[in-house]
Amino acid sequence: MDGILSNQIRTLRFHHGEMSQSELGQRIGVTRQTIAAIEAGKYSPSLEAAFRIAEVFGVSLSDVFQWERAGSGAG
Repeated sequence: MDGILSNQIRTLRFHHGEMSQSELGQRIGVTRQTIAAIEAGKYSPSLEAAFRIAEVFGVSLSDVFQWERAGSGAG
């Protein structure tokens, strides 16, 4: 099933003192490049990484990631 995974990581980083991609990556155990790819929607994180990101910001998973089925709302 195709869909679009979007996220609020950039906004959450901003609201947490302009946390850098490097710092977030260090805190969840991935590289800055991985965070950049996730943030840009070019890479879907593992479920564990997604939960770790949410934990860093103290929010729920759904506050970080949103998934929309491709084609929903059309037709």
